[in-house]
Amino acid sequence: MKRRAVVTGGAGFLGSHLCERLLEEGYEVVCLDNFLTGRPENVAHLIEHGGFRLVRCDVSDYVHVGGQVDMVLHFASPASPIDYLQLPIDTLKVGSIGTLHALGLAREKSARFVLASTSEVYGDPLVHPQPEEYWGNVNPIGPRGVYDEAKRFAEALTMAYRSAHGLDTAIVRIFNTFGPRLRPNDGRAIPTFVRQALRGEPITIAGDGSQTRSICYVDDTVEGILRMAHAEHPGPMNLGNPHELSVLDLAQWIRDLTGSTSELVFVPRPQDDPRVRQPDITRARDVLGWEPKVAVEEGLRRTIAWFQAHPELV
Repeated sequence: MKRRAVVTGGAGFLGSHLCERLLEEGYEVVCLDNFLTGRPENVAHLIEHGGFRLVRCDVSDYVHVGGQVDMVLHFASPASPIDYLQLPIDTLKVGSIGTLHALGLAREKSARFVLASTSEVYGDPLVHPQPEEYWGNVNPIGPRGVYDEAKRFAEALTMAYRSAHGLDTAIVRIFNTFGPRLRPNDGRAIPTFVRQALRGEPITIAGDGSQTRSICYVDDTVEGILRMAHAEHPGPMNLGNPHELSVLDLAQWIRDLTGSTSELVFVPRPQDDPRVRQPDITRARDVLGWEPKVAVEEGLRRTIAWFQAHPELV
C-alpha cells in the first residue's frame, strides 16, 4: 500500500514544492489549504496526478482526513511580514489551534508529525550564528510577535504531544527560503527586489542594508525537510544555508543578475527587523547528512528566470 502524507498549507510557496517532491517519491498526498496566502496555481499542475488530492479547508476550524495517513506535515501559516502584519489573528490561530488540530490528526492516525517552525523563533538574536540550543530574543508584543510567538507556541505544543501522548514528532526551523512560486508582493526581500529590478523601479532597501540574511534555495530546504520526516530525531533542526550576506549585497546581486539599471534607495527599517540571521547547521549535517547543494547565485538565477517566465505576476 502506498504511503500517504497530509500537507497543511500545501498550496503555499514551500508547501507546494513539498507536495511535488512527495509525489515524486511515490506518496499519495492530501493538500489542505484555505488559500489565505496560498495560491491554487501553485498546485494546478498536480491536480491531474492520480495520487494528489486538494482540499479547501481552514485547519484552524477543523481537520478531517479519512483513511490511512502515515505523515502529517504542518506548513499552514502566513509566512511573510506583510502577511502576518495584515493577518495577525489568523497567524496566531493557525500556529495554536491549527497546530492542535494537525497534531490531533497525527495522533488519530499514528502518523509522524513534522512542524514547520522558523528561524524567527530566535527573534533578533544575541547569539550568532544561531544553534538550536539558543532560546531567542523575541519581542512578544511587537508587530512581528504574532508570527514569532505562534511558532514558539507551536513548538511547545508539539513537544507536549510528544511527551504526553508519545506522538512521533519532529520540528524543523526553516531559515529564509527562496525559489519559484514566491509571491512577488509578499514583502520578503528576494521577490521584492526581483520584481522591482525587472520593472526598472527603485530597489527599496530597509535601513542601511547592513542587516544579514542566509538564504537557502527551495529544493535544498525540501530535501532537508524530507530527510527529517524520514528520520527519528525530534528536533528542533535548523534547515538553512550558512552562507550569510547583507541585504544590500543581495539587492546589488539581484540587480546585476537581472541586468537592471534600477537605483538603490533606502527606506526606514521595520520595527524588530532582525539584524543578523545565520543558521548553525552542525546538527543537520551530523544527524541528516544534509547541507545545501544549490549555490546562492544559481538559485537566484532560477528564481529570476521563473519570474521572467510569469510576467503577469511581476
